[in-house]
This record gives sequence, C-alpha cells and structure tokens, in this order.
Amino acid sequence: MTMSQIDVSMSLAEMVDAYPGLAREFERRHLDYCCDGAQTLADACSRAGLDVDGVIEELSAVCRPAVPASWSTMTADALVDHLVFTHHRYLWEELPRITALVEKVLHVHGARHPELTDIAACYTTIRADLEPHLLKEERVLFPMIRELARTDVSVEFHCGTLRNPIGVMLREHDDVGALLARLRMLTDGHTAPADGCATYQACFAAFAELEADTHLHIHKENNVLFPLVVRLESAR
Repeated sequence: MTMSQIDVSMSLAEMVDAYPGLAREFERRHLDYCCDGAQTLADACSRAGLDVDGVIEELSAVCRPAVPASWSTMTADALVDHLVFTHHRYLWEELPRITALVEKVLHVHGARHPELTDIAACYTTIRADLEPHLLKEERVLFPMIRELARTDVSVEFHCGTLRNPIGVMLREHDDVGALLARLRMLTDGHTAPADGCATYQACFAAFAELEADTHLHIHKENNVLFPLVVRLESAR
C-alpha cells in the first residue's frame, strides 16, 4: 500500500497491518490503533483534534511503501509463537530493568520531584497487571490456541468457547492501555526534567519504549490473533 492509497475509512488496525511503519507515526500522534483499533483514521483524527488531511500529508512525507506486516498472514499457532518470542520475551526482560531504574530515580530525585511517587506507583501497577496476564496467556490461552490451530476437528475446552478467555484478555488489555496513558500523562509525554540525570532520562525513554511495544503487542492480539481464533473455532 502506498500513502496515496490511504483510505480514511480504513480502520487504524487495518492500516498498521498493511503498512507497519504507521504504528510509530500513530504513536507520535497518540492515535490508538490497538485497544481502539477499529476506529477509522478520520474518526481517530477527529477525536484527537487533528486535521485528517494534514495528517495524511504528514504521513506521506515520512513513510514509504512497504510490504504488509508478516504477522497479518501468520497462522494462529505461528502468531502465538511470534508473540511469545517477541513481545512476551521483551516484557519478561524489560520490566525488571525498568523497576530498577524507577527505584533508583525515585531514591535520588524523589525529594526534588515529588511527582515521582505517583509515577513509580503507576509503573508498579502496570507491572503487576502485565506479568500475571503474560502467564495466563502462556500457560492457559495460547496452548489452547495451538491445539485448535493444529487440528481439523472440533475441540472441547474446559472454558467452553475460547471467546471466554479472550474476553478476559481484552478487558485486561483495556486496563493496561489506560494505565500506560496515565503514565504518559504523569511523565509529561515521557519527558525527563531539565535536571534529570542520565538514569532519569533512560527511565523515561524506557517508559516510552514500553508503551510503544505494548501497543503493538495488543494490536497483534486484539485485531489479528483473537479474530482469527474466533473464526477458526466457528469453522471447527
């Protein structure tokens, strides 16, 4: 898809799948393509107070044609493996590192920057939400998806339909999305203060990367994997 072919009636999720480079551009404009990925570019720009024609022009200036995202054509079991080895691995490795940064920055700068107390509390809640969520996916939902994807016959699960655990995951995605938005607000868009040391800056940069990666992670599940699983289960 080339930028000249962008249709403002397409959903943000469809646009990111067709043109992966748009994910970063949507992040910069705070256009939600993951939890609210069904919204069109026109609607998203309207809600954000952005001129859609201006946004398209800006995107045209920075983006080049690209092949569709690899995840958009994966089988369900392959996509599950991709999620685990890419986004889950990132979170398992990165969350403890960010915790150490947050604790150090709070200890050194907390007296001069009392807002760090709320920032640290928000991040702690994000980690406390994400880690059990990852375990539920890796130990419960994803094995069932693999089983479903690798058979041509009807499969019975203890949860009844996979729509039930998927519904839980969707609600938890909404919750962590709201927490990430709050963290962005508390950190003034992940902008370290002028007197922030290198660790302070590294911490806030890690927050920004965490938000961007989690948004893409949620997009792949909400808008690609879960609809695919629902279709597979119905077909079985």
